[in-house]
Amino acid sequence: QVQLVESGGGLVQAGGSLRLSCTILGNIFGLYSMAWFRQDSRKQRELVADIIRGSNSTKYADSVKGRFTISRDAAKKTVYLEMNSLKPEDTAVYRCAARSVGRNYEYWGQGTQVTVSS
Repeated sequence: QVQLVESGGGLVQAGGSLRLSCTILGNIFGLYSMAWFRQDSRKQRELVADIIRGSNSTKYADSVKGRFTISRDAAKKTVYLEMNSLKPEDTAVYRCAARSVGRNYEYWGQGTQVTVSS
C-alpha cells in the first residue's frame, strides 16, 4: 500500500516562490516515476513535471520550464517541486502522483492549494 502526503502550498504574490513536498509512505520498491499535476476549475488536469525514480530523468510542461524544478530525496522518500517566478496562472490545486512501470499514475496525494496573487 502506497500513500502520498503533500505539504507546502499557500498564498504567494506573483514573482514569489514556493516549495511543495510529497512524502511517500509504504513500500516504494515497485514505483517507476513520480509526478506533480495541477488542476484549476477552468482547465483539465495538467502534468506539471515528472521524475523517473531510477535515473532521476525529469520532464516539464512547457508552461513551467525554467521556473519549476522537480527533485527527490531517496532517503526521505520525498519528492519536491520548487516553484519560482510564480504567476497568477499557476494558481491551482497541485497533487503528487506515483506509478509503477507500464501503468498509468495510480497513487495520488490529497492535493495542496497554491494561490498566486497579482
